[in-house]
Amino acid sequence: MVFGMGPLELMLILGIALLIFGPKNLPKLGKSLGQTVKNVREGLEGDEEAAKIEEAAKDEAPAAEAAAETVV
Repeated sequence: MVFGMGPLELMLILGIALLIFGPKNLPKLGKSLGQTVKNVREGLEGDEEAAKIEEAAKDEAPAAEAAAETVV
């Protein structure tokens, strides 16, 4: 089951998409949908990495301030 749908529902959705977009445009639609999902995943991963970098910078900031105070 994909997204809580059985094979009959998926076949029905595919049939409707085939009628709406036609057999020539359906592969293009699938490709663009796949690229969109890929870009969204990469964007979410980038947000997680940015949050980790910000947390690391916050943790290092007090240590850097303490080191600067001891030098002065």
